[in-house]
Parts: sequence; C-alpha cells; structure tokens
Amino acid sequence: MTNSKLLFSLLLAGSVGTVSAQSLKDARAAIEAENYGKAKTILQQLVTKQPKNGDNYFYLGQVYLVNDRADSAAAIFNQGLTADPKATINNVGLGYVDLLKKDKAGAESKFALATAKLGKKDYEPLLEIGRAYIETPEPDYAKALEYLTQAKAKNTKDIAIPLALGDAYRGLREGSLAYTSYGDAMDIDQNSVKAKVGQAIIVRGAQAYDEAVTQLEAIAAETPAYAPTYRELAETYYQWSRMPGTTDEKYLELNKKGVAQYKKYLEAAGDNTLEAKIRYADFLVYSRQYDELKTVSEELAKNPSVDPKIYRYLGYIAFQKTKDYSKALEYLNQMFSKMEKDRVIPLDYMYLGMAQIAANSPKPAAPAAGADSTATVAAPVLTPENTANIQKGIADIKKAIDGDKELLGEVAELAFAKYQEQELQTAASLFELVGQYKDNPTYLYDANYYAGEAYFQIGSKEEAASKNDEGAIVDQAQKDKAIATLNKAIGFLTVIETTDNKEAQDKYLINALYYKAFSALTADNLESPKGDFVPMFQKLIDTINQRGTQEKNKSYLVDAYTYIGLFHYMKQDMPKAKQNLQKVLEIDPTNEGAKAYLDAIK
Repeated sequence: MTNSKLLFSLLLAGSVGTVSAQSLKDARAAIEAENYGKAKTILQQLVTKQPKNGDNYFYLGQVYLVNDRADSAAAIFNQGLTADPKATINNVGLGYVDLLKKDKAGAESKFALATAKLGKKDYEPLLEIGRAYIETPEPDYAKALEYLTQAKAKNTKDIAIPLALGDAYRGLREGSLAYTSYGDAMDIDQNSVKAKVGQAIIVRGAQAYDEAVTQLEAIAAETPAYAPTYRELAETYYQWSRMPGTTDEKYLELNKKGVAQYKKYLEAAGDNTLEAKIRYADFLVYSRQYDELKTVSEELAKNPSVDPKIYRYLGYIAFQKTKDYSKALEYLNQMFSKMEKDRVIPLDYMYLGMAQIAANSPKPAAPAAGADSTATVAAPVLTPENTANIQKGIADIKKAIDGDKELLGEVAELAFAKYQEQELQTAASLFELVGQYKDNPTYLYDANYYAGEAYFQIGSKEEAASKNDEGAIVDQAQKDKAIATLNKAIGFLTVIETTDNKEAQDKYLINALYYKAFSALTADNLESPKGDFVPMFQKLIDTINQRGTQEKNKSYLVDAYTYIGLFHYMKQDMPKAKQNLQKVLEIDPTNEGAKAYLDAIK
C-alpha cells in the first residue's frame, strides 16, 4: 500500500440502505468528518440494535479498514452476509480485503457476487467497487472508472459518484477530467468541501506543492471544521519533503509543518481514540519525526495489546533515538511475530535489516593509549555468526527496497556509514545491493564505485593474509579467495570505466581506474606476473593526461609508471622498463626506487 493510502484512506460513505436512516446518517456523517471513533461507536450500537440490517455491518467494516484491521473487517463483512444475505454489498467489502491481500481473482469473484442481481436503480455496489479499486494497495484506476461510469449511469444525484470519478481520473493523471468531475460534484452541492479539496490535490499531483498548500489553507480558513483538509495539508508537506534535492534543513522544516497540520486534523476530527493515535503515529513514521514518535509511542506502549504496530514504533525509536540496536531487533521481531503479514510495510523490513546489521557489526578497536591520532585502527572482526546475521539483514533490506524504491537513499546512507566505520564487508554488500537497481541513476554509480573500492580493500587484506613475513604465499586457498574478491572489485569499477554518464566519470573515473589497476596487480603472481594490470595502469596514465590533471594526480602517475616499469623489468624488456622508470623521475626526481632500478639497468 502506498504511504498516502496507508496513512490517509478517506472513505466517504455512499447511500446504502434506508432502515434506521437517521442513525446510519449519523454514522456516515462521522465517517465524512473522519471521526472514526465516533462512527465505530454508533455502528456497533446499530449492529446490536438492528442485527438483521446488513448495511450497518458494511459501514462498521469500513471503519476497521481505515484502522488497518483487514482481518477484523472481513469478519464483520461475513457477519453482515450471515445476518442479511440480501445485503450483498458486504461482498464488496470482502473483495476489498482480497485486494489488500493482493488476491485480485478473489476480489473479482466477490465483486461479481455483489453485482449479479442489481436492479435498474441499484448503484451502490458499483460505487463501492470503484472506490475499492482506487484505494487498493495496487490501484487499478481504469477498472475503477468502469464501475463508477456504470454507477453514474444509474444515479446522477449522489455526490459520492463524481467525487470518486475525480479521484480515479486524478490517479490516471487526467487532471482536466478530474477537475471537471469535482466540478460536477459542486454542481450537486456547491458547498462540497471535499470537491474543493480534490481540486487542490490535483495541483499537488503536479508537484506544485506551494500552490497546493495555498489552496488548502484557503479552504481550511473558509471551513475550519472540516478535518480532512488538515490531513491533506499534512500529506502535502510530507510529499514536498520527499522531493529530490531537498536539503536536510528543508526536509525537517516541511515535516514539522506537516506534524502541526496533522495535530489540527486530530483536533478538528475530534477523534481521541487509540486508533486515531496509531494513525498519527503512522504519519510520524513516514515523515521520520522520531522525537514526536517517541512521545506518542511511550503513551501507546501502555496498551501494548491494542495493536502490534506499537512494537514497530518502539523498534524504530530504539534504533533512531537510543541507538539500542539489540532492543530494536527485539521489538521488531515481536512485531513480525504478532502482526498479520499483509500489514507489514517495506519500512519494517528496512529497520529489521538495519537493526540486524547494526547489532552484529562490532566497532573498530579504539587506538591504544598515547597512539597518534592518525594511527590506522584495525577493522572490526566479524564472527561467522555476525556475518550470517548481517547477510540476513541485507536480505531484509532488499525486501524493503523491492517494496518501496524510495528507500534506496536510506540504504545508500547506511552503506556510507558502514564504509566510514571501516565495516568494509557490510558496506560492500550494501553498496552491491544498491547497485543492483540499475534504473535509479541517483545512487547507481556511487554504489558501484564504493563497492569496487571496498572490495579492493577487503581483497588486499585477504591477499596479505595469504603470505608469510617474507612475502611468500603460504595459504593458496586464502590467495584464491583474495583473487575472487579483487575480481569483484574490478567488475564494479568497470561500470564506472564504461559508462557514458559524464557526471559519474568526472567524479569517479580516475580513482576507479587506479583501484581497478591495483586490484589486478594485487591479484597477480608478482614472482611471475601475467601483467593484466599493465594496460589498466596505461589507461589511467592516458586518462590523466587527456584530462590535464597531471599535477593533481602526481602520486597516481608515479605508481602507474613504476608498476609498468617493474613489469617490463621482470620480463627483461629493459628499454620499456627504462622508459617508464624515467617518467617516474620526471614527476618525482627524488624517487629512490626508480633510481635504484635504473642503476640496475645500466
């Protein structure tokens, strides 16, 4: 389910049933005002007083759906069918539950049951099916239009139909048709605030967020008691904050404004139930407002049996605020064990994976007392159990990204953090994961470059471990492992070398060529070298010269000419050896190694 649908499902009731219309009308008015707590209370009383009226069950089930309780809603819809088999609209509710569970065939079957025996004027099931296809986790706006058009042909006076048509056209990005449909709703009721809000949301869909805010604020000022306007303002600020290129400061500013609007929404709706607070916490999760979430989750934790989502909030807070990664893992595992699978969101897998990685990533050892502040600190040592758990965490993070590609940015940030902490294997695995998503150039080249550099460092350490103090290979299996790792580095760095993305090449090409050549050098047998590194170092030299960056990359040129010269020296090609070693002295006249080899050639 998309963030906005999970957080902000707006279920405007249609005209279903006539029995006890006043009481049902009260419930529908509460739903319209998004006071779902009040609506639930009224509908529960109606179900008790009028147990044979199936329409009451349908609306009660809708309230459970708003509160993300699909299984409870399904139970209510089934009770409605048992109590009143003629109220087949409850099949629409069951079909929507199937859509939530991504069972499209099951949904279509139940929708067919709901519409099999409709009279000439029976339009309500068609309306509700259309809205179900709009609100489903994977919306099918075209199919929604099919049902809503049929509903409109049967009834031109129910304002819910053009409102739903506006939502469907908006989903199809048909802004003009959506605007017209909302206008049709205002022809029925010129004071329809929902129609005005719908037109403002069209502007938001065009990413004109400042204009959308202006329009929504004007609507709120004109009709301050209409709660959904504030919720849409909160959603607008949230979407605005997710725009590419938004600075951290702007992101924080926009989401703080969103939280303020959501508080106004709760106040205007008048819903003080725990379910309302849970929906608020959901908004805080998506807008990453962890300070406020901490306050809310501590209150909700007093009622841990109310909803397993509470463990989500506690887990996120333990990870973000207290940095207690083991506790975060404990809370999230509790959530997964208690929550229905279809209620799990991609961000849950994200945090589960991050907590698994963080809890199993020992920190580098601190420098010895009195050591130089620039002294190299040994990389942390991972046990086989640590490594297995980290890989499990990475698999969970992949689930998260597959569910929500926007999470790629957070994975990239985690990878950089692990790289800076010298947790190289974890960083490399995360960069490798990000690099798999080739349709997202924002992180693609960063990921490939840093995966390559990290695997180079890992492979170099593995290769060093295969030798004794004299430099002789004493562990061929370790050497083979190092070669495999270094070849992985070469593969990732080649992505940078071969891309036609100018920005990526300007940023990374020279470094990529350097580490690629060094990976090949380290993987070679220097007692009898094959020399795969020679053309790589030569391309590095040519690239530096072509780009006119010789002064900036003097050390790279010295290394490149040195190793090409030494290769030719070992192959007894003294003219080429001399030519390259002299290039070293042109750049670095004091280079003692080059002088020594040139003296030997003489």
